[in-house]
Order: sequence, then C-alpha cells, then structure tokens
Amino acid sequence: MSKYIGPDCRLCRREGMKLFLKGDRCYTEKCAFARRPYPPGQHGQERKKLSEYGMQLREKQKVKRIYGVLETQFRRYFEMAEKMKGIAGENLLSLLERRLDNVVYRLGFASSRGEARVLVSHAHFKVNGRTVNIPSYLVKVGDVIEVDERSKSKTRFVEIKEKYAKKPSPKWLEKDAENLVGKVIALPTREDIDMPIREHLIVELYSK
Repeated sequence: MSKYIGPDCRLCRREGMKLFLKGDRCYTEKCAFARRPYPPGQHGQERKKLSEYGMQLREKQKVKRIYGVLETQFRRYFEMAEKMKGIAGENLLSLLERRLDNVVYRLGFASSRGEARVLVSHAHFKVNGRTVNIPSYLVKVGDVIEVDERSKSKTRFVEIKEKYAKKPSPKWLEKDAENLVGKVIALPTREDIDMPIREHLIVELYSK
C-alpha cells in the first residue's frame, strides 16, 4: 500500500489553505500554514495566475490530499462515481467520505484522517463485529463501526475519548461517544462536505 510520506504542512501551503492533516497542531500557532501562508519553495511568495487546467489540477490535488488518496486510487473512485446515478462530482465526494479512515475521523475516533488511517491499519476497529484493517474500505448504510474492545484501554484511545469523541459528527453518522461506537444511518450528501471543494473542476479535468 503506497502512501505520501513527506511533510504534511507542506501540502497545506501548496494548496493555499488548511487541510487539517496534523490534528491538534493545525489549531495552534505552530501551524506552518498560519506562519507561512504561501507555497513552499524559493518562488513561493510570487503571485502566479493559474490557467484553467492549472485550477482543475490544483483542485484535484487538494481533494486527494484532504483524503490521503494517491492518483491511481483517486482515478478509480472517479470511474466508480461516473457509473453511479446522479452527479459524478458529488458521487466522487460521497465515495471518499465513505472510506473507513474518513468515517473514523468524522466520528471523532482520531485526531486527523492520517491518524485514522494508521489506527485502522493496525486493526483497532471493527465493522459489524469483524476486524477491518483496510483504510479504503467503503462503509454502507447500517454498518456499525467500533473500537476493538482490547484497544479501548490503550492510552491513545483514552485520550481520544476525552478530547475528540464528544465532538459533533455529520448527520449521516450517529455515535455512542462513551463506548466509541458509531453507525452509518445514511449516505453522505454534498451538504455534508465541510471543506471548500469545487468538484466540477475535477470532473472537467478527467473529462478531457
């Protein structure tokens, strides 16, 4: 399983916005984007006007980085989205939201999508009573996601329960924060996406 292993804060600076990839750090003065809100590199502070293709590419890169997905897998999601009923761009975002690592993050069972991906990979979560260690696993309506009973006493999950689990979750999810259990009660819609994403640009890019 390939993944990006470079500095996360560099990605936020490249995309010109906070992608909230570092959990708590993103909300503090240590946030690299807050200190240097311009692209990394020698010419980062120079203003450059993007072409239409450049804007489309940047939007795709931004969404890939928000969800921690690389190109091959992202393209596969787009192909799936095109075959589904409805608007391809909105279908794409719905598929990305349904990834298990994203659901774990949205439930407040991890500080960031990156941490959620690691926790899922280390088999700390169950879906419908069965251990699932695949971050890209797509949940469906009715699925129950919970922290493995053996993991609940671990220091990190005690911290998560105190700091994150009681935060509000999207309306397509319900949770029992005390027991670190969540349930998918509906499929995510466009209104459930809380990041500024222009998905039509991604559709235009892949339609060329």
